[in-house]
Amino acid sequence: MQGSVENEKKFNRLIAIVSIVIPIVVAILFGVKLPNVEPLSFLPPIYATINGLTAVLLLVAVWAIKIGNEKLHQNLMTTNIVLSLLFLVMYIAYHMTSDSTSYGGEGAIKYVYYFILITHIVLSIALIPLVLRTYAKAYLKKFEEHRALAKYTFPVWLYVAVTGVVVYLMISPYYAY
Repeated sequence: MQGSVENEKKFNRLIAIVSIVIPIVVAILFGVKLPNVEPLSFLPPIYATINGLTAVLLLVAVWAIKIGNEKLHQNLMTTNIVLSLLFLVMYIAYHMTSDSTSYGGEGAIKYVYYFILITHIVLSIALIPLVLRTYAKAYLKKFEEHRALAKYTFPVWLYVAVTGVVVYLMISPYYAY
């Protein structure tokens, strides 16, 4: 029991550090432009597709656990974490090589776009500790706590994944290729 408590404390410290460091590093790198590098303009549709795939795999993972297939659920959730990391690397690489694209829509749709974008960004930051804590609970075999936390993590993660696709679809006509 004592080892489990110590392991959870270690996980919680690491999760807190990662949850703070990732948004700070992303914000810093977002402002860095690599000189004399061709813009990686092919990346946005790829990372939007990764968001879409993540949304689908989240739904399949929930289905898998509901039918009792714990191994498939675990594999899908691990895959989603890897996809999220892949998304993050591509997102940073794109913004380090390309200028930001302004949304060109007008009227009410502009406010809809910015609402979706802002909630997507804020929730994606909040999602980091949620995902890591939920994953850690399962890793530590604290399945009741895992399930309780997953009830919050799942809808937030699904929202972030789906709105990532929506944001891409709404801004893609304004990309300068």
